[in-house]
Amino acid sequence: MRYLLIVLSTLLVSLTPARAEVRVGVGISVPGVSIGINLPAYPRLVRVPGYPVYYDPGVNVNFFFYDGLYWVFQGDNWYASSWYNGPWDMVDRYDVPLYVLRVPVRYYRHPPSYFHGWRADAPPRWGDHWGRDWEQRRSGWDHWDRRSAPRPAPLPSYQRNYSGDHYPREQERQQTIRSERYRYQPREPVTQQHYQRQRDQNQKGPQDRDRGNPHERRGQDRR
Repeated sequence: MRYLLIVLSTLLVSLTPARAEVRVGVGISVPGVSIGINLPAYPRLVRVPGYPVYYDPGVNVNFFFYDGLYWVFQGDNWYASSWYNGPWDMVDRYDVPLYVLRVPVRYYRHPPSYFHGWRADAPPRWGDHWGRDWEQRRSGWDHWDRRSAPRPAPLPSYQRNYSGDHYPREQERQQTIRSERYRYQPREPVTQQHYQRQRDQNQKGPQDRDRGNPHERRGQDRR
């Protein structure tokens, strides 16, 4: 029994740091990931009536734009990016902005199977799906004065000039272009964090970026 307790304690100690490395501040759990979205051109964004959110009715993806970021719901996870083809940050479900959560079911172009039977003109029943803890921590998420909704953020239409081979894949390049062409100041903490993380990354030199990502550096050495 004593040996078993020692083994369990050792495992817990070894697992805790690894778990802590995944979450990056408030909201963003996994930064800079690819989720398989590759739009051929800038999306056709249409305002969700009565909401400060846009969606693209022509894609088979749950694709939205709110507060200066694109939002995608895929595989029961939320992702955000300042550019329409990513890379994407996975956002903790506890930190997804309220107005994104409130978008009615009918505007999900690729709804998951558990949406079946839910009202098309109402938000998804996130509390039923994600459980009591989520419901308690996001209490009141589905109640608001529709007359007090904020104005939508301006669309980053400058990105129309960047498609196909001209799309900037490097986050540093994306941040440079956005800072020159898009002056919107976000309201949401998770959006502010996303912008700040990219600014910090852009200010680092190549050596600093390599030092901060040893796994990527080892991969480059093997090539």
